[in-house]
Amino acid sequence: MTVSVGVMASDPEYAVHAELNVQVETRDGVHLATDVYRPADPETGDPIDEPKPVLLDRTPYGKRGRMERHGEWYAERGYVVAIQDCRGRFDSEGEYYIFKNEPEDGYDTVEWLAEQPYCDGQVGTFGTSYGAWVQSALATQDPPHLAAMFVNQGAANGRKATFRHNGAFELRWLAWAFTLGGGFAKRALENEDVQQRLANVDVGEVLENGPIQRGQSPLRHIPDYEEWAFDIMTQGSASDELWQEPGFNFEAFYDESADVPTVYSGAWYDSYTKATCDNFEALAERKDSDHYLLMGPWTHGWNSYPLPSWNKSYSGELEFGEAALRDYQETRLRFFDHYLKGEDTWSDQPTVQYFEMGTGDGSRSGDRLFHGGEWRSGSAWPLPDTEFETYYVHGDGTLSTEKPTVENSSTTYEFDPKDPVPTLGGNCSSYITYEQREENILEYPLAQRKLQDLTGRGGMDQRTRPDTLGADEPYGPLEQRSDVLVYRTPPLEEAVEVTGPISVTVYGSTDAPDTDFTAKLIDEYPESEDFPNGFAVNVSDSICRGRYRGYRDEPDFLEAGEVYAFEMEPYPTSTVFEEGHRIRLDISSSNYPRFDVNHNTGGPLYGDREYNVATNTVHHDSEYATQIELPVQPR
Repeated sequence: MTVSVGVMASDPEYAVHAELNVQVETRDGVHLATDVYRPADPETGDPIDEPKPVLLDRTPYGKRGRMERHGEWYAERGYVVAIQDCRGRFDSEGEYYIFKNEPEDGYDTVEWLAEQPYCDGQVGTFGTSYGAWVQSALATQDPPHLAAMFVNQGAANGRKATFRHNGAFELRWLAWAFTLGGGFAKRALENEDVQQRLANVDVGEVLENGPIQRGQSPLRHIPDYEEWAFDIMTQGSASDELWQEPGFNFEAFYDESADVPTVYSGAWYDSYTKATCDNFEALAERKDSDHYLLMGPWTHGWNSYPLPSWNKSYSGELEFGEAALRDYQETRLRFFDHYLKGEDTWSDQPTVQYFEMGTGDGSRSGDRLFHGGEWRSGSAWPLPDTEFETYYVHGDGTLSTEKPTVENSSTTYEFDPKDPVPTLGGNCSSYITYEQREENILEYPLAQRKLQDLTGRGGMDQRTRPDTLGADEPYGPLEQRSDVLVYRTPPLEEAVEVTGPISVTVYGSTDAPDTDFTAKLIDEYPESEDFPNGFAVNVSDSICRGRYRGYRDEPDFLEAGEVYAFEMEPYPTSTVFEEGHRIRLDISSSNYPRFDVNHNTGGPLYGDREYNVATNTVHHDSEYATQIELPVQPR
């Protein structure tokens, strides 16, 4: 069902009184610096006496600047807002190990706030990305006074899809360690030389020259960051203690997690798309409280206050039009007003609301292709009327719903880990580096330096260009590479709407003890006057590391020549493949730097100095029918 998303703008009712760097003591004696914004009398500026609900936002990015304005906005509308520096970050005490202490620190903060005289006993939480992780982390501890959560773009199981992905490592976390993480580490903030060393890091160059070694990169100057970075890069088994902790794996703690009204919001081109949908699907079934899923067409993050739109009307090289815009602050206000103040501001919100992409005419809109779309709604996820339809690959390069009947059909290619397939957009975030400057950090502070994107994000035409990391001349379509196998339908005679989770099974063999297979779903636009070469839109992608195939908890290496099922779950989506378009599936063995590259040696997950070229084979016959399952909706 198509839905309207108009939201009435609210007016401020109060002035704001701020108490900065309030010290919240945790159970182990560490003090967390917290700014508290309270509604105040517009005439006197004094905080009001009436207790109000508290909204908590915990961040590793510094609680001032944009976050300060964010706190003031909700305080003006009748909430106490607490914005806290996470442990070991900025003004908070303690040592920083990514996400490890967030469950207990979050619980302690919620309960501390509930005891304050300005709180009416209800604490809601909100935040994006890291600010979403920490909400789910504290929810695993079920704090008694937690009353509602708005979780925007956060994780579910860090080993399954966020830190690692089906065995592979998402290199964005190494990029984050060098930039937004390490650049603002306590030691970097306190030592100009350390911060300058991190400011001088060209992350693209680090990745190209990788893998890095312990004690041999700028991370050695912030050893606590080097520790967690290498833990994540080198530990891939479920038995590793890291992946069982509540700060890393919320999925393992679903049953004991808090039962409070929750919105899980995200985006089709976000780095947490799958996790957002997984959290909603699992917890909406387990919990009695109201749970909601809200998915837009955007990339990671949201626009800074006071801009009124939720992200932008575009993702990468795709334009969706004004229909895509949402007011992020007002949407969250409506939710909290309903569940924390008892106002009738959320009763018409559908359980599932999502933006269906792809109904545009494909014309040129500035520098982008007009992909278009509209908001739709549903009662559950996956949508109740979903018909999962299987498309099979065939030896002649076609993709169809007809299963192969031939025997012993396959296609072989060489996978050279020193020449991986470049990443062009998609579900990417934090693949970044600071612009290289001649000025030192005193002349040009790190906080003011521009961040440069290494991969692009969102929907992009799958053609390399001069700024594509890892690409060489002549630049052109990825499908022209010898290590990319392309399977496409004939031009569609009628539109196909795909909304929901996607799965791929590649039946593959190799001569290596370990290798990867990748899958990428593409909406192939036909040639047009605006785009004479057509336009290949990446919809969703995934990877499977051979030693962890079949979602294994422990590694199991490959036997040369044996055929295995390499199962993948490209992130869910909602898009329409219009009449005249082709549904396309690309299969290869790398997607760099979205994922780290398998060296094909069977050596360590990260840090291997040896490289082998693997001969990989994709099977497409009656016994081993490589396939993609799409969640097709009735039109």
